[in-house]
Amino acid sequence: MSQFLSLPALQPSLSLPLPGADISGSVLALILAVVLLVGALVGFALSLLRSRKEVASAEEELQRAKIKAEAILNEAKANAKEELLRSRDEFEKSTRDTRREMQKIEDRLSTRETNLDRKSDSLEERSRELDKRDERLRATEDRLKLRNDELDEMMGKQVAELERVAGLSREEAREQLLRCLEDSLEADRAALIRRFQEESAQRIMEEGQEIMVTAMQRYAGDCTYERTTSTIPLPSDEMKGRIIGREGRNIRAIEAATGVSLLIDDTPEAVVISCFDPVRREVARQVMEKLIADGRIHPSRIEEMVAKVTKEVNNEIQKAGQAAVDELGVTRLRPNIIKLIGQLKYRYSFSQNVLMHSIEVANLAGVIAAQIGLDERKAKRAGLLHDIGKAVDHEVEGSHAAIGADLLKRAGEERDVINAVAAHHGDCEKESLYAALVDICDTLSAGRPGARSETTDLYLKRLENLEAIGNSFRGVEQCFAIQAGRELRVIVRPEHITEDQATIMAREMAERIEKEMRYPGQIKVSIIRETRSVEYAK
Repeated sequence: MSQFLSLPALQPSLSLPLPGADISGSVLALILAVVLLVGALVGFALSLLRSRKEVASAEEELQRAKIKAEAILNEAKANAKEELLRSRDEFEKSTRDTRREMQKIEDRLSTRETNLDRKSDSLEERSRELDKRDERLRATEDRLKLRNDELDEMMGKQVAELERVAGLSREEAREQLLRCLEDSLEADRAALIRRFQEESAQRIMEEGQEIMVTAMQRYAGDCTYERTTSTIPLPSDEMKGRIIGREGRNIRAIEAATGVSLLIDDTPEAVVISCFDPVRREVARQVMEKLIADGRIHPSRIEEMVAKVTKEVNNEIQKAGQAAVDELGVTRLRPNIIKLIGQLKYRYSFSQNVLMHSIEVANLAGVIAAQIGLDERKAKRAGLLHDIGKAVDHEVEGSHAAIGADLLKRAGEERDVINAVAAHHGDCEKESLYAALVDICDTLSAGRPGARSETTDLYLKRLENLEAIGNSFRGVEQCFAIQAGRELRVIVRPEHITEDQATIMAREMAERIEKEMRYPGQIKVSIIRETRSVEYAK
């Protein structure tokens, strides 16, 4: 501040008064005041103008809000009107539906009322008829009472006359009549006893046959043809030379390694494998097929392939035996017995696969044992093992039944099972029902229609003979052998055969079948006589 105060002293030349300096200062102040006033007026004018614009904008916004509110109000009124119309339509529709339902109910009630009136009239009519019938019955009862009194009086007179004529009183006549009745009843009782005994024996036979037939119907297995040889087709004759090899070394190696005989020149474009051991024959067959497919045929390759296939076949044998045991639920069998069971897969007897035959016998034995009260598991066990000797009968001397019994005895099987295996062909005495059951089921499986190749022709011939006998009678229209030959169904012409003649024909057919044919079990003869009346409405 002291500096500013000392400026005039430091600069004396500048502090000299100028002419008109006071006037210009006041003018400037005036101008500045005018400018400030004008600025304030301009600011006020601008503020006023801005306020008017905001008021105008607010009025426009208010106007738009009013328009939008009127639109919303109008839309709400329109929606309310539409909702009111829709509600009225729904109410009217519901009212119409309700009226229709009420009308239907009224119609049903009217119909039911009409039916009730009709029933009431019918009941009244029936009540009147019953009253009339009661009156007639009472009148008839009165007449019968009078008639009974008359009959009693007449019977009394006749009894008195009979006593006079016979010279016996009523008690004496009663005693004599009772003695005659006792003698007659004694004879009738003896006849009835004999008839009941015959019927019981026949019923037992029929029930046994029914049990066997039921078992056969509940189980049926496939069958194949027996083979002691296997034929392998060759792609060309050049393959024969490769199989024989130089100086026959390949064929000798195959025969030595597998234990079979190879027949090459007998069949064109084929090799025949011959061997009575089914397992060795199967090994040789697979070896030949793989060698032919591979094309490399020499002694070392043959030995390698034989070892590999032998191992595979042994695994298949074990699996087949275990599968059969698991299928039948047989437990506690030694591994060597299971392996022998599996070997039966490659054994055939009279065109029947022995493993399938053994499984079939086991199933039949189980079914019959369950029906007659025997142990089903033991019956299945004996049925499965009954032909176990056939797995080694080409190696051991003796019948397969004796061989199998010896194998099972060394394996520690039960006595009943061993006896059933030993006695199923009658080689020794049957000691239990299981032996008889296995023998029966073995016969059933072998004698089942189509089970063996030689019985198939006989089975078809038996059906033909059965139908021929039925067609030979007069008045027969059609004849069918059904249920595997266990029933002969005959359709006769009703205009030629009467009911009584049909009964006689059935008896004559049965007698002729018994006389001329041989068959297991029994054959049912059914005569069908049917009358049909047919007309056509035009």
